[in-house]
Amino acid sequence: MKKNNFKFALVVIIAIVITFTMMSQAFAQQITDDMDAYVKGEAGIYTGNPNECWYDDGAGTMLPCRIDTGDTAWLLTATSMVLFMTPGVAFFYAGLSRSKNTVNTLGMTFIIIGLVSVQWVAWGYSLAFGPIDNDANLFMGSLDYAGFNQVSHFAPLGSPGPCADTSSAAYQMNQMVNADQCSQDWPGTIPHMMFAMFQGTFAIITPALIIGGMVGRMKFSVMIIFVLLWATLVYDPVAHWVWGGGYIGGGSLDLVPELSPSYALDFAGGTVVHITSGFAALAVAIVLGRRLGYGKVPMEPHNIPMVLLGASILWFGWFGFNAGSEVMVDGIAVSAWTVTNIAAGMASVTWMLVSWAHAGKPSIVGAATGAVAGLVAITPASGWVGPMAAIIIGIAAGMVCYGAVAFKNSRRWDDALDVWGVHGMGGLTGAFLAGTLASPHIWDTGDGIGAWTGTPEGMEQQAINILAAAIVAGYAFGVTALLLGTMSKLWPGGIRVDPKEEDIGLDLTLHGERAYLGKET
Repeated sequence: MKKNNFKFALVVIIAIVITFTMMSQAFAQQITDDMDAYVKGEAGIYTGNPNECWYDDGAGTMLPCRIDTGDTAWLLTATSMVLFMTPGVAFFYAGLSRSKNTVNTLGMTFIIIGLVSVQWVAWGYSLAFGPIDNDANLFMGSLDYAGFNQVSHFAPLGSPGPCADTSSAAYQMNQMVNADQCSQDWPGTIPHMMFAMFQGTFAIITPALIIGGMVGRMKFSVMIIFVLLWATLVYDPVAHWVWGGGYIGGGSLDLVPELSPSYALDFAGGTVVHITSGFAALAVAIVLGRRLGYGKVPMEPHNIPMVLLGASILWFGWFGFNAGSEVMVDGIAVSAWTVTNIAAGMASVTWMLVSWAHAGKPSIVGAATGAVAGLVAITPASGWVGPMAAIIIGIAAGMVCYGAVAFKNSRRWDDALDVWGVHGMGGLTGAFLAGTLASPHIWDTGDGIGAWTGTPEGMEQQAINILAAAIVAGYAFGVTALLLGTMSKLWPGGIRVDPKEEDIGLDLTLHGERAYLGKET
């Protein structure tokens, strides 16, 4: 092992040990720390979290509110599906990359699962969804939930009330419990920890998408630190703005308070996941510079079956991504599942037809890429649009993203795997069209009034969605460029591998492993 690499690994190990030794003492839930409802025969530990749903059993003991086992079973499944999407990204990207960088591409994506899994529990979830105690918390959540402190595996979020008055009661075939033991808020039918871990899978896949902008030329050690910093400084704040009650989701962008829209529509992460990762990848590609031989030597996908496998895994997992974001089993989840499939299929066909007309042959890699573009674009709108709108979004995604990739190539931006063109521009397209095509007929509450209705509310919704998408795109690009630019000046030897290592391939030079026997290109 090189001396510098040994020092880096040693510093990381020491930092991890110190951090989690301190956190285990500060945040561990123990029977001696005044959260001691852990008594034999009772369900779980009373966390004392005022944002969770607990009720007094009449004898002074706090018990968790009831959960819906069907909703919880679905979220366990959806969470696993979304987690499985990140290996799908790994296969998709590895197939698109050069053969000599296959292991590195797979490895970077895989290790992010571990890095962000730990970061999310340690502080990420708290920064994204922690309570808002003051105005500063509109930018980023508090640290109340650091180390999953006060995050119950039994109690849901919300306040207790009559079970028959909950929103899910209207759709239940079975009779609800006649008691004031159910959460009155969303998401109030699953344990708090289940919600936290579902959101954690989104936090994992987002930086994994950025890998496509750095493939073949970034040091592995730099990638590790960059991902941890990026997740903390970009993903967590944006998730808080949109979903955690911050600026974008909490009403700060309400342009006309007299009208009903007060927040940007992002049902499952078009803004939080795809705009952030797409524009971050563009910043990474620009700061890193082009790969050696870019535009001079062939750099086509080396394994198309692997590309199709990855795209297929993503298509499957996306049903958990979008339909799971309802965090319930109801008609909205069914609608989200349906439009997700429609948009992906339409975008896949559109991209293939456009590439056929442009290049003279129907590209199967293009069809797979188009499917991903459609999945990206439908994500923010999936809870607010119907089947015909999904077809429009699919066509728009296929055409806009294909055009964005062509534009990127003309500018010679070496976003190697087209993260900006597919995720960044696909996310923008979906965010804009969510504001346009959202239908009040999807929800029985009338939520989601798009500009197509021709109403003042619809026009305001369109403006809010455009403004929110622009803010997030600018923030993600700017912070990423600043972060990576700073690291490039401070990191010994720079953030990029040396030319000889890049020429040989990162599989052998960084990992000492190869994906294939024989000569690799």
